[in-house]
Amino acid sequence: MPRLVMKFGGTSVADLARIEHTAGLVKREVDRGYDVIVIVSAMSGKTNELVGWVNDTSHLYDAREYDAVVSSGENVTAGLMSLRLQQMGIDARSWQGWQVPVHTTSAHGAARIEEIGTENLASKFEGEMQVAVVAGFQGLSPENRITTLGRGGSDTTAVAFAAAFGAERCDIYTDVDGIYTTDPRVAAKARKLDKIAYEEMLELASLGAKVLQTRSVELAMRYKVRLQVLSSFEDKPGTLVCDEEEIMESNVVSGVAFQRDEAKMTLISVADRPGIAAAIFGPLAEAGVNVDMIVQNISEEGRTDMTFSCPINQVARASKAMEDAKSAGSINYHALDADENVAKVSIVGIGMRSHAGVAQQMFKALADEGVNIKVITTSEIKVSVLIDRKYLELAVQSLHDAFALERAG
Repeated sequence: MPRLVMKFGGTSVADLARIEHTAGLVKREVDRGYDVIVIVSAMSGKTNELVGWVNDTSHLYDAREYDAVVSSGENVTAGLMSLRLQQMGIDARSWQGWQVPVHTTSAHGAARIEEIGTENLASKFEGEMQVAVVAGFQGLSPENRITTLGRGGSDTTAVAFAAAFGAERCDIYTDVDGIYTTDPRVAAKARKLDKIAYEEMLELASLGAKVLQTRSVELAMRYKVRLQVLSSFEDKPGTLVCDEEEIMESNVVSGVAFQRDEAKMTLISVADRPGIAAAIFGPLAEAGVNVDMIVQNISEEGRTDMTFSCPINQVARASKAMEDAKSAGSINYHALDADENVAKVSIVGIGMRSHAGVAQQMFKALADEGVNIKVITTSEIKVSVLIDRKYLELAVQSLHDAFALERAG
């Protein structure tokens, strides 16, 4: 029998009525002849509640017990989904991560999947089972302790199962009906894409698009898992995330992504010498600062300015790392300037590879609206800029219009 993986997020299984509805979607695929692996998240709001209980019990908690508590939300959903499917006449059973087993690293709260054992599920499919309902987000450490995969872990679980079991497709059901050219709440002309390449989706996910978790897209691209993002609330086609070869004709730009909560930090008058970049960004990495865009000014009289961006909630951490490095004598700078009123806007598209002048078109569109660019970075399929946050919506709308994304399909 062909295999299909179906993943349902928290809003799709928020209560018993939603679980009944999603069970109906699973039955439809079983009736079409599929063996189905269902990956479920905890019911909407449940994980936050469990995390709150842990924090209220112990501020300095044991991470292993944290995972034992927080992973329980998915167990409840898996059991309820299996019960509902059984009432519909489907041979279904629930599976926890350790029963499969889903082998992970020991990094509690942020574990990574290393291997999925296929023998247990495969033998059940060969017998009576039609649907395996698997608790997402969780696994088993080498020490035989329950682990959790971190934010978006159920998406990663779903893609990993699709790869391990050679599924025909991995359907990610959520509260949106696909991947859009940009956030429809910002640009009214935003349109849903029929297909998008793995590379484009990976860039959009890393640049602020919240529909898919970055790790899940990385995994899908590595193992060529065809992903479909669609709504569990509306019965309509979604967006297929697939290999570039499956897309006959790509737009030059496929989407506009943005991140509001960015900060621009500048080390003023740093010694321009070999190793200075390592001396700056080493301490930042050790402090867990997620550095993104980096620009170094032209050196004058042996001194230069170094600018980088990071999430706004990491500014204090970055400042302390730089002050500690200065006190230790590893770097010397005149001042550290932090601008917390910036946002990042990016255009993404595999069509950029074969079209010249895309960056110039972007810069002109922003200039025509009076939007000043503070920092620019580029890659083969993206251009990102830092701008004043107050111009974010204007910038997104003007770029969406400039590249005629309302005609995207």
